[in-house]
Formats: sequence, C-alpha cells, structure tokens
Amino acid sequence: MALGRTCPDRAPASALRGLRSPQPSGFPVLIDTHLHLDAADFDPDRAAALARAREAGVNEFVVPAVCRERFSRVLALAETTPGVFPALGIHPLYVGRAGESDLATLDELLAQGRAVAVGEIGLDYYVEGYDAARQQAFFAAQLKLARRYGLPAILHIRRAQDAVLAALRQIRPKGGIAHAFNGSFQQADAFIKLGFKLGFGGAVTFSGSRRLRRLAAELPLDAIVLETDAPDMPPVWARGERNMPENLLRVAQTLAGLRGIPFEELAEATSHNARAVLVLPEKSGFGRVRRDSKRK
Repeated sequence: MALGRTCPDRAPASALRGLRSPQPSGFPVLIDTHLHLDAADFDPDRAAALARAREAGVNEFVVPAVCRERFSRVLALAETTPGVFPALGIHPLYVGRAGESDLATLDELLAQGRAVAVGEIGLDYYVEGYDAARQQAFFAAQLKLARRYGLPAILHIRRAQDAVLAALRQIRPKGGIAHAFNGSFQQADAFIKLGFKLGFGGAVTFSGSRRLRRLAAELPLDAIVLETDAPDMPPVWARGERNMPENLLRVAQTLAGLRGIPFEELAEATSHNARAVLVLPEKSGFGRVRRDSKRK
C-alpha cells in the first residue's frame, strides 16, 4: 500500500454504482487476496476494472482497509459488488493518526461479522521516522481482536519479519496471510507453522528478484496465495503504471512457470488456499459475510 493517500469516509455514490456485473462461470477461479479497490485511483473506472479482471478469470477479491475512515467504504463495496470481501484494520503507517476510538470502531464492526479478516495490519520498519512502540501497540491490539473474533489477519511486513513473528507467537491469532512476503525460507516456515499463507504478486515477475522468485518456486504450493496490491506494486509489464486486478492472470502464469507446473494446477491450489485461510464461500456471490460475532 503506497503512502500519502487520503482516507475518505465514504465513496461518492456515483463511484459505487454499476458494480453488479455478473460473474463468469469459468473455472478455475483466481482470487486476488489483496486489492485496494476502495482507493480513489479506481473512482473513474472501478466497474470497468473489475469487468476486465473477471474476463481474465479473476472473480474474487479481498479488499483490506487501512484506516478507520475507509471502513465504511470497504464495507459498502463488499455489500454492492459480487465477489468482493472486506477486511478491516489499521495499517502500521496510519497508526500515527489513529487513537483508541479507532480501535473501538474496529471492534464494533468486527462484532457484526461482516469482515473475512482483520487487515491490513502489521509492522513497517522501513519508512524513516517510524514509531516502533506505537506500531507494536496497535498491532498487538488488532491481533487480539482477530483472536477474539476468530478471524485471520492480513499482515503488512517491511523489515519487521522477526518482530511480527514474535507478536504472532505471543498472541496466537487464527492465522492469515503474510502480504507481499519477502522474508527468508526460515521465516516462511515459521509463518506457515503459525497458520499463515504467503502472498505473492507482481514482484515475482521481475527477473532481478532472484531470491523472491526462488521462494515462489520452492515453497510448498499449499502455502501460497496470489495478490496484486493494486493499484500499487505493478508487475514488470506495467512498471510505472497503475496496477490493475486483471494483472493477476499473468502473475499466476509467471508463478506457474517458475514452479514448472500447469497454470490450472497453480490456479486451483492458490484459490483453495485462499478459501481455506479466509473461509471464503466455495462459490462467490455478493461479498456479504455473516459470522458468529460471539467473542472468543
């Protein structure tokens, strides 16, 4: 998720219209487990972007919020758009503007059972001037909410793999997805043992990303999920451009090539992995999820 975006409280009504397009019945279905569809970048052509993605076989999308002001927008998209599923959380680079009331709002919304995960949450020690203590406090609080409601967590991790693992071992949420995974094989194994899948996206399409491509090629297939992080983190063929959810098809083809397996096998496995960790329905419809909101 790129920095510097505003956090509008809600999308303009015009930005959310026209999204009820039918989904193709083709199989296998690709699942984009990390797409910022709520971003203002998509306001001019959100419906068209989703239509192109569906034409490419990408039929289900997980949209994580990054701050309280985006919660309502993400939930509205999920309520009105087939195949879109919401995650709610406070991103580590937005905790500086957040407070206890933001966590209280998150708690209330998670209790309604509409989210498939808590996220995007985590630790980011890459940006200069970060407040590690504040990030850790918000991360721990949100992991505890994930544990309370039996929800997986969608993790943002930059230069903080070991610190994130330490928090997970202490709090023990249900599992989840390590978004844009870029750690070591040892760290990957630790995440997998804690119930996490590892997200791979456009970065694997760059030939110079040798270590990441080796991870994507050699890690267990049942540990991998696909993502775009659109409109951010474009693949090599869209460098410098807005990333689009339709690009997930070529990302999946690239990953299948790196692993030396048929595309259909890769698509089916990664979609199964996403459904398992996020408890998505076997057949996608409207992104309305109702969970038992009983506190754990």
